[in-house]
This record gives sequence, C-alpha cells and structure tokens, in this order.
Amino acid sequence: MKTLDIPSEIEDKIFEIKFNSDKSISKIISYFPLSELERKTIVSLLNLITFSGFHSIFADTVTDDEWNKTKNQIKKRFQNELFDIDHRL
Repeated sequence: MKTLDIPSEIEDKIFEIKFNSDKSISKIISYFPLSELERKTIVSLLNLITFSGFHSIFADTVTDDEWNKTKNQIKKRFQNELFDIDHRL
C-alpha cells in the first residue's frame, strides 16, 4: 500500500486504497468497517473534507482487541481465497 501518513493502527485495517486517474483517492476499502473516529482521522490527515468513499469487505464490526487477536488469520485467509480465485479463472 502506498504510504499516506495514516497511523499504522488504522492502516493495518485497510485492505486497499483506490485512486482516480488524477491520483486522488476514490475508495478506501477496509477489512471491517472503520469506526467514526478512524474515518474522521483519515479525512483530517489526508485533507479529504468531503470524502465518503469508505467501504469494507465484511459487514461485521469488531473491537480493536478482536481485530488484534485475529487480524493475521483474517488477512492470510482472505489472501489465500483471492489467490485461489485467480487460479480458477
């Protein structure tokens, strides 16, 4: 992921950041929905005052403790599933 001065504890929760052709951010995709504070932090740090392109892969919300306990398993499983999809196409 391109470094955008996002705090590492928030960046860790982000799966992908998509950019427009003018290199502006079009979409931020996290594994689970980011909290309101996390979204506000990103908007403030990246000076994206009207940005609303937050999306998540999973709809469930998880606490920071739950995320920290399971993030490696989640990331690995998700990457493995994507890898399997690529091989089936």
